[in-house]
Amino acid sequence: MTNQVIVWSMLILPWLSLFFMKKEEIRRWMPVALFTMVTNTIIIDIGVGLKLWETRVNIFPLDQMISFVYGVLPIAAMWIFKFTYGRFWLYFVIEILLSTLFIRVIHPWLHRRGIFIWLNQDFLKGIWIYVMTITHYLLIYLYGMWQDGKFARPHKNRS
Repeated sequence: MTNQVIVWSMLILPWLSLFFMKKEEIRRWMPVALFTMVTNTIIIDIGVGLKLWETRVNIFPLDQMISFVYGVLPIAAMWIFKFTYGRFWLYFVIEILLSTLFIRVIHPWLHRRGIFIWLNQDFLKGIWIYVMTITHYLLIYLYGMWQDGKFARPHKNRS
């Protein structure tokens, strides 16, 4: 399999999985997916700027942004929210397990393929990658709660 097939698959295949999700669920969780895309774009861009990593294979017109930021990550967030929202500890455990898989298996595989290169291996091996990832997933969960109106004040009727 060529690297181009891999990066295109990371973009397109996850979106196709939405055919198996109800329209109401897509509408409900799409803000979480968009928030995940925006925050991951910021994280990847900061990492490129700090020379922690770089993208060497991507799809046109993306340059430094690897395609899983717009495919795998937002759609995975939608599916995870679909099955875990309202049960924070389940969400947290699932995110830790998937993050560990991503950090320890998928990232090294992308690195060996020459797609997404870690320039600072110490960051990947250290605890900071987990601190960053856990903080990010906590922000996504809080955003999902905010979108769901969990932080809204009850309105008092003035009649």
